Amino acid sequence: MMIPFLDLKGLNAQYRDELIEACTRVIDSGWYIQGNECKEFEEEFAQYCGTKYAIGVANGLDALILILRAYKELGVMNDGDEVIVPSNTYIASILAISQNNLVPILVEPDINTYLIDQTKIEEKITSKTKAILPVHLYGQTCEMDAINEIAKKHNLKVIEDSAQSHGAYFQDKRSGNLGDASGFSFYPGKNLGALGDGGAVTTNDEALANTIKALGNYGSHKKYENLYKGVNSRLDEIQAAMLRVKLRYLDKEVEKRREIANYYLQNIKNENIILPTLRAEDNHVWHLFVIRTSKRDELQKYLLDKGVQTLIHYPIPPHKQDAYKEWKNESYPIGEQIHDEILSLPISGVQSLEDTKNIVEKLNEFI
Repeated sequence: MMIPFLDLKGLNAQYRDELIEACTRVIDSGWYIQGNECKEFEEEFAQYCGTKYAIGVANGLDALILILRAYKELGVMNDGDEVIVPSNTYIASILAISQNNLVPILVEPDINTYLIDQTKIEEKITSKTKAILPVHLYGQTCEMDAINEIAKKHNLKVIEDSAQSHGAYFQDKRSGNLGDASGFSFYPGKNLGALGDGGAVTTNDEALANTIKALGNYGSHKKYENLYKGVNSRLDEIQAAMLRVKLRYLDKEVEKRREIANYYLQNIKNENIILPTLRAEDNHVWHLFVIRTSKRDELQKYLLDKGVQTLIHYPIPPHKQDAYKEWKNESYPIGEQIHDEILSLPISGVQSLEDTKNIVEKLNEFI
């Protein structure tokens, strides 16, 4: 019997009756785009994150694209300006910069936390730098005090990529409320996942929020009146209704993930395996539990043969992708090492203790 990396069907089955009820409510309403469900979710998610505003969009990539686009419309950024971003992130963080005719500037991560190394940011700042885009990778928040201090010193915007960190804290504030704006993904596999694509922007900046809301609605605040050359990027009513149900259970989901993560941390004893570094429990929501080993490919095959499914997040660093051929001769050795050695273990709100113990036993037997 295979232990799945993520049992999405089982995760959503917990809330099946409520999800069906929410879906039925939308169907019966006769209103399927920009209705009450989206409005209510935006208010509830903003309250959860501790921000004044949340704007539902079509997906997590659009969330980041629209933040940067809005800053351009507001005169904060111009074509050719630079945005600092970690070298080991998922490519979406970088695509959002490129699609706005801005220039991604890669900074190496900390080898222990896999998060952008805040001590290496300042050396990459130039007169063209306009923002820092820290990515709360795998569910742990970056060192935001240091990043915000650098941003303040150099008059830069801080745009969080919170696609993997729903509910994570840094000190007394949640992810989404740690910078000037934040982009979230509600891809089905996220800790707060829709039953399709979805995303949101959170911010305390009213002008930014209003601009993003218009940009995602064809550039329009008022029907048939277009302030900007906008796009169609809206969170639909069905997905908003699904997310309203699941938001109520997000903290419970996170606690279950923390229980599994703690069991892994306390019981994986194989000296060939490097465990993730945890700064503080509230900083991490364990979207992914990522180990490292120089024998990654052998370990993945071994676990699969033993009935344990794992994934690699992510096998190829952005600067090695064909999409960014201009970077092919650049070297980011820490990011490259991480991409070559990481392996994500199963972790979810419905993973049993028996399965978790089984995974640990197999890991400890690996030679």
